[in-house]
Amino acid sequence: MNQAERIFRIHRELKPGKRVTFQRLREALEVSSATLKRDIAYMRDFMDAPILNERDGSGYWYDPIAPEFELPGLWFNDSELYALLASEQLLEAVQPGLLTPYIGPLRGRIRKLLEQSGHSADTVTNRVRLQAAARRPVDAERFGAVAGAVLNGRVLDIEYHGREKGHATRRRVHPQRLLHYRDNWYLIAWCEQAGDLRTFSLDRIRPLTTHADAVRTLADADVDRLVGATFGIFSGTATAWAVLRFSPHAARWVADEHWHPEQIGQWIDGCYELQVPYSDPRELLMDILKYGPDVEVLAPDNLRDTVALRLREAAARYQ
Repeated sequence: MNQAERIFRIHRELKPGKRVTFQRLREALEVSSATLKRDIAYMRDFMDAPILNERDGSGYWYDPIAPEFELPGLWFNDSELYALLASEQLLEAVQPGLLTPYIGPLRGRIRKLLEQSGHSADTVTNRVRLQAAARRPVDAERFGAVAGAVLNGRVLDIEYHGREKGHATRRRVHPQRLLHYRDNWYLIAWCEQAGDLRTFSLDRIRPLTTHADAVRTLADADVDRLVGATFGIFSGTATAWAVLRFSPHAARWVADEHWHPEQIGQWIDGCYELQVPYSDPRELLMDILKYGPDVEVLAPDNLRDTVALRLREAAARYQ
């Protein structure tokens, strides 16, 4: 809990106008006595908070005859700001429909939260933007049908036109989870034809039928392990580890990036060596190739050979 969060908690404890013991404040904040005393002193000295206390420091309260005290705008951390802005911008994009009477009040609440930064909601949303990249639109009716099947546990018959194979296939799938990854939506489902978990891009799902049959439900831990075990969107148990060496120039960025929960990184002679597990190399290849001459694949050999071939093919286009 950072200082801004602690100050908010202290204010919330004192705001009802009652006396609060020092021990009660310590328990609420889960901090040491010294930290709590510093926070209270900060509120008094820099925020002009009218905090009174017993001579022995055992109890604290707001001066009842002082003007009502409110906290100045406290800025959010990155995840809080992202959540609020994403919610506000998503609600802004919703077309008029059945939810219109409910979306207005909800958006109003989010805007009030944004104003806790001490700035108007318009100022925050105009000056702090979330920029989507390579987002593929999904038909609203199709999204609703898939989401309903996921939440209600219903089997789907779909026609899937995967980009890799280039042709449509019929599938009966048991939805397990909706995943939003790199600005796009995916369905994680047990596929009867494959006899295993598969990932389907929602924008490539064509006509579908929902059945009353209950889905084959996998344990959350199994889905987590299969989806998160390897690099990128392609699920499955990791079959290899990529060992990548980035130049000193590229290392300035890569060393601070999070590619995978189990990644291993280390500095070697000014270069940065990154190791990540993977099963299907397609997405990993795209991330490697974008660094061009600033990265070298050290292992495994088949991945190194594939990257070398793609680079030679790319260079041939410019000859």
